[in-house]
Amino acid sequence: MEPGCYEVAPGVHRVPLQMPGDGLGAVNVYALETEDGLALIDGGWRVDTTFDEMERALLRIGHSTEQIHDIYVTHVHRDHYTFAIELRRRHGSRVHLGIAEADGLAAVSALGSNVPTDSLHELRRAGATLLADTVEVLTAAEPFHSSDWEQPDHWLTAGPVRIGRRTLDVVHTPGHTKGHMVFHDKEQGVLFSGDHVLPTITPSIGFELGDWDLPLGRYLESLTRLLERPDSQLLPAHGDPTPSVHLRVEELLAHHDRRFIAMRDALVSLGPATAIAVADAVTWTRRERPFSTLDPFNQMIATCETLAHLDTLVDRGRLTVRRRDDRDVFSVV
Repeated sequence: MEPGCYEVAPGVHRVPLQMPGDGLGAVNVYALETEDGLALIDGGWRVDTTFDEMERALLRIGHSTEQIHDIYVTHVHRDHYTFAIELRRRHGSRVHLGIAEADGLAAVSALGSNVPTDSLHELRRAGATLLADTVEVLTAAEPFHSSDWEQPDHWLTAGPVRIGRRTLDVVHTPGHTKGHMVFHDKEQGVLFSGDHVLPTITPSIGFELGDWDLPLGRYLESLTRLLERPDSQLLPAHGDPTPSVHLRVEELLAHHDRRFIAMRDALVSLGPATAIAVADAVTWTRRERPFSTLDPFNQMIATCETLAHLDTLVDRGRLTVRRRDDRDVFSVV
């Protein structure tokens, strides 16, 4: 989507901020008009061009970045969190983040690099040692700024939060990360979904620092709980808004059911196998691409997603797993 500022509901404006070099293209920040200025849902990724891009966008609705008084961040990934910290540095904006992201934020700060150490551990458990080594080299070379990862001003817990004249429900939706939150304005009928529900793609699962604790199981449970809430317009962090959260949630649940079947079928054909072997036996993205055609970062995401599906099938009693030479080997029951 072109840079700018687009009204998606009365007093709610979508600001797509560019993500250079990232296949997602842009992250949506939502500006909410209040009697005191503006509040944001998500902050965006701090790169050299982000501040000017945000300033130009807000000028289209007669505002400026100086009027941003609060930023409510859905989760602690850099394309959502780091520009929020920059806005606080410049203008004193208050930053709010889910309390279950505290350990992940502390881990990033302590690590001092962009190397996804825990995801590399999972890659090696999946039998993808060479891929883990490649990703480690690539991510170690990326610039890292410790100032991007300062603590928020306020830790959010589930429940109502008042933003101007609006009351938003803060809903804990673990899976993409442990502390992911969505913000639901039931009165206006909009849900700010972050990366939990995306309109055309499925979010990565468990891509964070910290223990791997059946992230796909938690994600599917979080999706199902959204069906218990009133249906609303979907305002995602990536991609275009769509009319129905429920419709997209049902599509995502069906997608994962199909992936469970595809991965179990792959194991039937392969016999006992590692997650990397299963990842290589199924196709990826809406274009049904072979695993070998993905770049190393997306091969990592695909392998970890495969591992998440296989772990969930083990938890459901559909597969068994045995440890062999520091890797897990899965078999059909």
